[in-house]
Amino acid sequence: MGCQEEPLVQKVCDLYLQISSLESLKPSKDVNMIFTQLVLTCMPSSPIDVTKLCKRVQETRSKLIMLCGEAEGLLESHFSTILGSYENPLDHLTIFPYYSNYLKLSLLEFTILSQHCAHVPSKIAFVGSGPLPLTSIVLASNHLIDTTFHNYDIDPLANSMAVALVSSDPDLSKRMFFHTNDIMNVTNALKDYEVVFLAALVGMDKEDKVKVIDHLAKYMAPGAFLMLRSAHGARAFLYPVVDPCDLRGFDVLSVFHPTDEVINSVVIARKNIVLGPMILPTKCSEIQAFDPFNHGNMIEELAIEEQLS
Repeated sequence: MGCQEEPLVQKVCDLYLQISSLESLKPSKDVNMIFTQLVLTCMPSSPIDVTKLCKRVQETRSKLIMLCGEAEGLLESHFSTILGSYENPLDHLTIFPYYSNYLKLSLLEFTILSQHCAHVPSKIAFVGSGPLPLTSIVLASNHLIDTTFHNYDIDPLANSMAVALVSSDPDLSKRMFFHTNDIMNVTNALKDYEVVFLAALVGMDKEDKVKVIDHLAKYMAPGAFLMLRSAHGARAFLYPVVDPCDLRGFDVLSVFHPTDEVINSVVIARKNIVLGPMILPTKCSEIQAFDPFNHGNMIEELAIEEQLS
């Protein structure tokens, strides 16, 4: 695909130039307007494959993902600070402009997890929870009401802001824990979790993302689930893409691509189970369309061969 032939690509590149010329990515009228334009440009279903774009556009995409990640972090910090000023911060979550998206994404992830996990997990890790850990909060409040959540972030300020949000809640303050740590330095503790969520912005490029996945494959308990966020079509200009074949050491169970305002795709995989000297391999095989929600989204079930004949 040529670089100039695709109007969508040209529009995204133009928006990148506007974003990269901003003095600051902190929330403001101009920042909010340009990023809203970018999201609306990338949201419609598109057959575009970002891996097939020319080198110049690939480089622009990488820089754009970094800028989106920085802006998202600043947006979360901004609203976490505002929420933290309330006596009961969790009563005011609706002030965050994308709160409804988190409600939908968390329901989606819980539904997908429930389809593959036979029991309610007692202990979950969320890697890259940030200053506004909405996924953990929504899952713990609405869906996994007896589960303990261990949130990991490399930034101590992000964790202190997150703690301030849940500390006044009598329930979540006992079930949500925050660890300031680079996940690459967390080893044996990973064996304690039945499910590990990996945030979209942990590993901003493919190389870093694969390093984190390989680390999790090494230390997670056999049979534990890994939930990842990816992107599909033009949405891959906003977030890194996780290819199922990058998940070495895991069996990929399904990949779900929303077509509504939930931007992230969801990938669920299971850590391979070691049987004696043999490790059951990851399958990257035929993809079949299946939609459990029946409202225009697309789910891909990776057909997994029988592990044992």
